[in-house]
Parts: sequence; C-alpha cells; structure tokens
Amino acid sequence: MTTLSWIGSIWLAMAVILGPVYGYVVYKVGYRWILISAVFCNTFAMMMASISTEMWQLMLTQGFLAGFGASLVWFPCISAPQQYFSKRRGMAVGIAISGSGFGGLVMSNIATAVNSTLGIGWSLRVVGFINLVFLSFAAAVVKPLNPPPAVKLSQCINLKPFTNKKFCILFLIQFIGNFAFNVPSGYLPSYADHLHLNQWIGSNMAAISSGLMIVGKIGTGVVSDYAGRFNTTFIITTMVGVVIMAVWYTATTAASVWAFAALFGVMGGGFLAILPAVLVQCVGLASLETANGWLFFAWFFGGLFGQPICASIIERDGGEYQGAIIFAGVLFLFNGVWAAVLRYMQSGNKLFVRV
Repeated sequence: MTTLSWIGSIWLAMAVILGPVYGYVVYKVGYRWILISAVFCNTFAMMMASISTEMWQLMLTQGFLAGFGASLVWFPCISAPQQYFSKRRGMAVGIAISGSGFGGLVMSNIATAVNSTLGIGWSLRVVGFINLVFLSFAAAVVKPLNPPPAVKLSQCINLKPFTNKKFCILFLIQFIGNFAFNVPSGYLPSYADHLHLNQWIGSNMAAISSGLMIVGKIGTGVVSDYAGRFNTTFIITTMVGVVIMAVWYTATTAASVWAFAALFGVMGGGFLAILPAVLVQCVGLASLETANGWLFFAWFFGGLFGQPICASIIERDGGEYQGAIIFAGVLFLFNGVWAAVLRYMQSGNKLFVRV
C-alpha cells in the first residue's frame, strides 16, 4: 500500500509545484502558452504511462509528468475567475473548482469501463485523448482580466504575501488541511473493502464522493457570497473535522459509509472552494497571482507525504483505519481553530456580522 501511494502523492505534490514562481512565469509566458504546454505535457504523460511496465516508470509518468502538467492547468484556471467577479466571487470560484468533481465522477467510470474491456493501457490512452480535447479548449478560452504585473527575475520567488498576517493564516489552513484531506479522498474505497462491503460500493465510492463535491463547491461558494466568506471558512473547515470524527470513525455498515461519503463530498468540496474565494479579501487583486501560487503550493507537503503517512499508520495498526481517521479528524478540527482566528482578525469581537 505504501509503495503504490507514492504515485498519487507525487502527482499531488507536482500539481502545485509551479506555485512559488507562478507570478513570474505568468508574466513572462502568459496564460495561453502555459495552457498549451499543459496540453502537451498531460497528453504525453498518459500515453507514456499506458506503455509503462515498472513502478518507477509510473512514478515518472503518472506522478512527475502528469502532476507538473496539472500544475500548468490549475493556476491559470483558478486565478481567472477570481479576477472577473467581486460580489459573486464565491460562486464563480466554486463553479470553476467544481470541474474536478465532474472529472472525478465521470473519468473514473470511463477508465473502469475501458479497463474492463480493453485493458489498463487503453484506459490510460483514452484519458490522454480526453485531456487533449478539454485542455485544448481551456487553452483557447481562459484569459486573465488584466495583464499580470511585471515581475523581475530577482523577484522570481516573491515572498511579499507572507508579510500579510491574514494570508499567513490562510496558508497554514491550506498546509494543514491537505495532510488531512487526502485521507478520506484517498482511502474511502479501500476502507469499504476493509469492511468487506459489496465490491460495487468500493469501486464507486470515490466517484460518488467526487460528484457530491460539485454540490459542495458550488453551494459553499453561493452561501459564502451571502453569509460572508470568513464566516463560511470557519464553519465549513470545522464541519469537515466533525464529520470525520463523528461519522467516519463510527462507520461500520454500508449505510454509514455512504453517509460519510456524501457528507464529506459536500463539506470537503466546500473546503476546497472557500479558501481561494476568501483569498482576494486577504491580499487584494494586485497580489492575487503571486498569493494564489503560494496558497496552493501549501498543498505540496500534504500531497507528497499525506497518503504515505496514512498508509504507514494503517499498516502499523494491522490494517485498521481508526488511527488514520483520528489523524485526519484532529487536523481538520485544529484547522477550524485557525479559521476562527482568521475570522477574528477580520471582524474583531463582532460575532453576528457578515464577513
């Protein structure tokens, strides 16, 4: 389990590797060429993965190369909607991020269907062709509202966002959250198998959870526009921890596992959507590109080490998942404390105010 988990972990880490230098890259290269590079990188990675026969080859193709291609896609596509909207920024960001939920819902079923009929090689090639089509569309239509600010080579790694205390708290929430988030998102299917539930449940758990994340991402974005984005950040972050500790920890039947998958899909999707939505209020539009890069680079260490850590905990406990569940739940509850601090920095002692 630990060895296999490294493929996904490398992908998660590489998917945000562009973050520290994104402000400089987008100024020098521009959205269009970043996204065109993503088209070739992602498609080539899947084609090479389809002919791989060794674990190290999959780490290079599905891990490093596909992850770097994802980094080229992610930052332009998440920065653009933040620039075009103000009053409805939460909804816009939620809709943009919900694309990953649609992808998780549809692509896993496509890959499973092709794998069962044509084999794993062709399932990876089909994913590569789908990447080619949709990323080409993104390269054609995704544009910034305004030209990115000039960045000198000496400012390639710009640490200015870290002079903002609110951004530092937001970065910490993102950093801690990704260690915890990858536990249910990565291990729900295997947990269903651990309970000896119907095989269909395990194979479809990730797809259903991804589908419900669409609801969480868009719904949380819409709610935050009315209830306040700092308020929503605190509520949704805390609720993810509560759901993990109260529902997943006690889930031993098919019904309870489905209940957790549904709740985590909605709450976890909301967590992913609300942090970039609140970012602009923390740093302002002028620093958005650089701050976006650093905010999502906070995923790097959780993406790289989160799943292997949990795999080690599960193996240490003889295949039991309770230790890994507690690990994820406590981290999210701790994040809820930091989200409360962030809200206090914005509103002070005013409890019933929209912020």
